[in-house]
Amino acid sequence: MKIKTLISIILLLTLVNGQAKVSKKETKKFHTLLSDIWNSQLELTPESAAYFGNVKYNDQLNEVSADWYSKQNEIFEQALKELDDIKTEKLSEDDKINWQMQKTALINNLADNHFYEYQMPITAEGSFHVNLASMHRYSQFRNITDFKNYLKKMQQVPRVIRQHMDNMKAGIKRGFTQPQVIIQHYPEFIEKYIKSDGTESTFYEPFKIKPQHIDQNTFDQFQQQAQDIIENQINPAYQSFKSFMENDYLPNARKTIGAKNLPDGVAYYQQQIKEYTTLDWTPEKIHQIGWQEVKRIRTEMEQIIKDLAFEGSFADFIEFLRTDEQFYAKTPEALLKEASYIAKKMDGKLPALFTRLPRQPYTVNPVPEGIAPNYTTGRYVSAPLDSTRPGQYWVNTYALEKRPLYNLEALTFHEAVPGHHLQNALSAELNNLPNFRRYSYISAFGEGWGLYCEKLAKEVGFYQDPYSDFGRLTYEMWRAMRLVVDTGMHAMDMSREEAIKLMEENTALSKHNVRTEIDRYIAWPGQALSYKLGEIKIWELREKAEQALGNSFDIRTFHDTVLAKGSVPLSVLERMIDDYIKKQKESLKP
Repeated sequence: MKIKTLISIILLLTLVNGQAKVSKKETKKFHTLLSDIWNSQLELTPESAAYFGNVKYNDQLNEVSADWYSKQNEIFEQALKELDDIKTEKLSEDDKINWQMQKTALINNLADNHFYEYQMPITAEGSFHVNLASMHRYSQFRNITDFKNYLKKMQQVPRVIRQHMDNMKAGIKRGFTQPQVIIQHYPEFIEKYIKSDGTESTFYEPFKIKPQHIDQNTFDQFQQQAQDIIENQINPAYQSFKSFMENDYLPNARKTIGAKNLPDGVAYYQQQIKEYTTLDWTPEKIHQIGWQEVKRIRTEMEQIIKDLAFEGSFADFIEFLRTDEQFYAKTPEALLKEASYIAKKMDGKLPALFTRLPRQPYTVNPVPEGIAPNYTTGRYVSAPLDSTRPGQYWVNTYALEKRPLYNLEALTFHEAVPGHHLQNALSAELNNLPNFRRYSYISAFGEGWGLYCEKLAKEVGFYQDPYSDFGRLTYEMWRAMRLVVDTGMHAMDMSREEAIKLMEENTALSKHNVRTEIDRYIAWPGQALSYKLGEIKIWELREKAEQALGNSFDIRTFHDTVLAKGSVPLSVLERMIDDYIKKQKESLKP
């Protein structure tokens, strides 16, 4: 008994001494700095501030000039100096993570600016002209002030477009452009947003229905102002952008597709790998992992074909899936209803997988018409907790013959629940985290979790249909192929045609989807690597926890732990799970 008492005293003293090392003064200094950095970033990007609920900047659009980026660099460099002055040994373990993540975020922003990434503000599937036309979706329209703020932002659209075009002109001079082959559709893409009748413009959407508490005369004035701004300011600006793309950008866009061919391209691609995956891995290592995963998944896919007693080759089976009418919805409404049904079924399984669920609901909506033709199959769009809108699971209803139903389960689990909606909505509720942590998104963690959830659903009874299970595998194959084609195109001289062929031969994605996906990877180097690498790490950590805890392993508390601190680098996640295993073991001791 005396020995036990002595041990308890020693443990208590150790705990007290550990706590004593955390300095309240240094902690306060650190949190003040975090708050200052956050506020300066909101001031630099008023659109983000408005999105996060800060009404101070509701009437402003971002500055995007080269001078503005220089100013941003100065602020970030000063913030880095002040971070380095913090005595991290006097911070708590959680604050040490906050310190490292804030520093990494600043370094990534400075690196992007160092490579002049802002000179290439367009991708194959979207650009600033789409974001501007969509800003009403992320704005509140509750009172007169809200409408006045939106009208002020509309008047700033021409300025933003001019600044982006100036940046793109500088990019042309440096050879820092998107590849010509993936942006041929841009003149038509821009034309969709130019409406001679301003009331038909996307920008006019908020003025179509009058709120009850605004008098008719005032609202009539708002409508007239909006129509005038669209027809006399916004339309000419969009027309100018279209002419610039036709006459200047497209003819001078680069003919190569790889990031290695950009100015300082090898270093740029390596930086993008680290930014999106949080790993210091070479393209060659990632490429090899990709091929290993491709071979493993291909074996599982071929087993399903064998079990179905399908007569024909792998390629014949893929063609069957791509062309047979039974696998495609007849109407957009039917596709949305099926996605909603799958999501609702998974809602009922969530208590078996988590002990904590978010307050915020989500809905299922189609991808907006203007971007759907060149947009990915689906996506999750988050919303602030205090917003009047929910999270949104977007399903692409364009070209239904290219949107197979056998992929819909996997897509839903990734984008909605238990994937991105659950992850983002829970993260928004983490009031104990600094704001930059609550609203940050680390691709390897977020997309890794989404891909993990696709396979996780199999454990709670989904994919009973073999075609749907094959769809799950083709989605996993899709992400494994990303490791191959992204590194192949950007670091190893793989052509666009080779990448498309590899994707078509190894996945059941429609040929339309394959093309849009490959063009997405070309336009966005490194991001596509984050999915599979993040998923591999989460499964690795789960296996580690299962082996360490045996019969005491609880899948619910494991998932709670993975999502407990929001979006984190993979190295931090590993530390979290190691700590979880240690605490679980201690709780089992007599």
